[in-house]
Amino acid sequence: MNRGENSDSIPIDLILEILSRLPAKSIQRFRCVSKLWKSMLSQSYFTELFLNKSSSRPRLLFVVKQDSDWLFFSLPQPQNLDEKSSLVVADCHMKFSKDISPYNCTYASGLIYFHNMDNDAVRVICNPSTGQYAILPLPERRTHRHSYSYLGFDPIDKEFKVLFMNTSKFIASSDIDHYILTLGTGKLRWRKIQCPFTHNPFWNRICINGVLYYLAHSERKYYAVVCFDVRSEKFKLVELHRLDCCLYGLINYKGKLCGVNLKYASDGGFPLELRMWVLEDVEKEEWTTYAYTLRDENKLVKVNYNLSVAGVTASGEIVLVDHNTCKPFYVFYFNPKRNTLQSVEIKFFGAKGEAFKTSFLVDAFIDHAEDLKFHIKTTTYAAYLEEDHRTLEMC
Repeated sequence: MNRGENSDSIPIDLILEILSRLPAKSIQRFRCVSKLWKSMLSQSYFTELFLNKSSSRPRLLFVVKQDSDWLFFSLPQPQNLDEKSSLVVADCHMKFSKDISPYNCTYASGLIYFHNMDNDAVRVICNPSTGQYAILPLPERRTHRHSYSYLGFDPIDKEFKVLFMNTSKFIASSDIDHYILTLGTGKLRWRKIQCPFTHNPFWNRICINGVLYYLAHSERKYYAVVCFDVRSEKFKLVELHRLDCCLYGLINYKGKLCGVNLKYASDGGFPLELRMWVLEDVEKEEWTTYAYTLRDENKLVKVNYNLSVAGVTASGEIVLVDHNTCKPFYVFYFNPKRNTLQSVEIKFFGAKGEAFKTSFLVDAFIDHAEDLKFHIKTTTYAAYLEEDHRTLEMC
């Protein structure tokens, strides 16, 4: 640009193209430049452009619980891993103070949902990329104390929904009311929904291509997977007695549901056996089984029954993380084709730049794409957060 030129001489489309390549945190700052910039960067054309760019550079998202704080970090998913362990510093996004849920959280298409089994507890949904958040209301008529709830996303109608399963003695019966909440429809209203079969829900869950899956026990006491179509709001039960397996987690394997199981060495470390069951056809209930042995040849990292499988990258690496750990914290990448296991040490820093010194809990989600959209008007619930002395900080 020449000295005599100003930003008005730059085509708006070019400005938006340049800004779409920046992190979400930078876009939030640029929205404060002027009313014009706020309007320009809030238009659907730009938010969709930003999401498309962000989806092409996926990130590994970490939700870290240390003491009474929840912190959100992310880092780019590596494109080319070398054979040696390396050190990476994760970017801090935002922080919640005070306890929100003693349990882990649900992730779906860029949003995080903090659920709780106690019906009197606060349920929070947030966008870690922008720092926006909201407290969700509870169904008005709850007949039972305990519940399980999950976040799902319908990619066709682009709608987020929260499924709320009432339970009595942890059993979700077919003859009681359950609830569904659609986000982004103005006032948040729970609708009644019926489940055609009785089951015992578990927390293990994942949403893939518009279908919410979670583990359960069927009425016949078999391990099972419940499939909930987020768009049609229909349930299906897939029992696992034919597989003769116990699934410890659910991941997205190339667009298909995959159950995983880890078997450690006698000392709780390497070598460990990873078994995976991929659901090839839901209607026919056809599964494919994979088994791998993971070895840390260099013996650089010690684990102690504390790994979980976060998912599979587009290039085929299986990602494992410490889920209950202290320094140092590692992410492992296993390449099934080359039969190689590589480790990357991650440094987490708090909102004020301090390094973590005590143990912490970690949930990790792969293929996170930063999204500027948030489907709830947060102003309704901001005062409630302040009155309850819960705070949110941008890192």
